[in-house]
Amino acid sequence: MQGDRRTDEQLLHATNAGDIDAFGELFARHAETVIAYLRRRVGNAETAADLAAETFAAALLTAHRGRIESMPSGIAWLLGIARHKLIDSYRAARVQNAARAELALPQVALEDADIERIDELAGRERPAIAALEQLSEDEREAIVQRILGERDYEEIARDLGETETTIRKRVSRGLARMRQEMGAELR
Repeated sequence: MQGDRRTDEQLLHATNAGDIDAFGELFARHAETVIAYLRRRVGNAETAADLAAETFAAALLTAHRGRIESMPSGIAWLLGIARHKLIDSYRAARVQNAARAELALPQVALEDADIERIDELAGRERPAIAALEQLSEDEREAIVQRILGERDYEEIARDLGETETTIRKRVSRGLARMRQEMGAELR
């Protein structure tokens, strides 16, 4: 088993090929970030947990259906799915359970300790996530791929059809803006 050495993209392709542990590894890597992201946007931990479950269920269905092209950053992809699930839940005024139902997964049941942990996760990353959300889409994507995805500038540039210099500038400028935003927020 390759474990942590596989990229998110490799894990998703392995999931598509039938490796049942691959998606579990992807989940383990990114569950806390997805839950924290959702918790900061919804009124309670239970809703955040439901939306996170729906996010991962939708991601699993996508992986099984082979709808994975080039994926530089698994977390960026998962947060995109989470964002869509959140928007859908606002439109419907409830959590959509379609993907979980298709997979026959049970609804999430949370204990008090689970709720406290979700709330703790939401508070821990708040300044960084808020600062990241203030960036342009290009800067945000470059930072997510470089920092969270731990990818080389050359690889990011190739995948995005940009020059390496452009990607370096986006990361540098974006991080500077994030530091400025976080400094102002933490004061």
